[in-house]
Amino acid sequence: MVHNQTQKPHIGFIGMGSMGSLMAMRLLQAGYPLSVYDRTKGKAQEAVQNGATLAETPRDLALNSDFVLSSVTDNHALHELMYGQHGAVAGAKPGSIFIDLSTITPGQSRQLAADVKEQGAQMIDAAVSGSTPQAKTGDLIVFVGGEQETYSQAKPILEHLGKSVFHMGEQGMGTTMKMVVNTLLGLGLQAVAEAVALGEKAGLEKNMLLDVLGQTAVIAPTHKAKLDNLKNGEYPTTFALALMRKDFSLITREAAELSVPMPATAAAEQMYAAALAKGLEADYSIMLQFMREMAGIKDEQK
Repeated sequence: MVHNQTQKPHIGFIGMGSMGSLMAMRLLQAGYPLSVYDRTKGKAQEAVQNGATLAETPRDLALNSDFVLSSVTDNHALHELMYGQHGAVAGAKPGSIFIDLSTITPGQSRQLAADVKEQGAQMIDAAVSGSTPQAKTGDLIVFVGGEQETYSQAKPILEHLGKSVFHMGEQGMGTTMKMVVNTLLGLGLQAVAEAVALGEKAGLEKNMLLDVLGQTAVIAPTHKAKLDNLKNGEYPTTFALALMRKDFSLITREAAELSVPMPATAAAEQMYAAALAKGLEADYSIMLQFMREMAGIKDEQK
């Protein structure tokens, strides 16, 4: 795919959720002509107001795009948007490149790439690490799987979305790396939640416990940032509990297929499921509060 230096390729973006909408805005700000699609049309409103064109179907979007980006919730959503007579695969232009930014299974990524290739197009998986603040500023970390040539063509676009872009290997390796990262994200937070509950139940004052814990070398920066949520009693959503639970299910499924024992991860998945069953709908850091409640710790009434 060759474009002259003054003409930017046309990008189609499927999925205007909390992450997709912010990434789409980054591309608009970079001057790319952009078409967008979401099953809930209202979610695409901001992008349209800022110059994007609203496509009627994923197929229509793909027909007019040199690059087709997608950022959706899960395997099921991606399948619905990619396949069928109105799906993006049906509209794939020969020579175009599909870039899937979703967190899905490596197997689904490889199958989609094969189906896209049958249409004369190419695909890479480009899973992202980071949340809404990083998506807004273009500071995500991007893990790419796919052919080197396709990656090289897509990299200038991905560099508008992420501060670091890594080619991890063949198709599916980007999503595999995302599973590794999110294992540590979710399991690490569960460990912090259990440790905090232990310390507080044993008599440590909560705020002092959190302040001191944040100064130690054992807590990851992303988890350290979540300690203020517990201190303030507020859990603004940057990465939803339900999405972390979904990612755990992908991770444990992949582990089972590869015969990799992950007992701690499986146990953490069940705790996240229990929190969801209780009706908690917030950032995944709500697990800090949930584990305190499980330990019988009650906040003093003000």
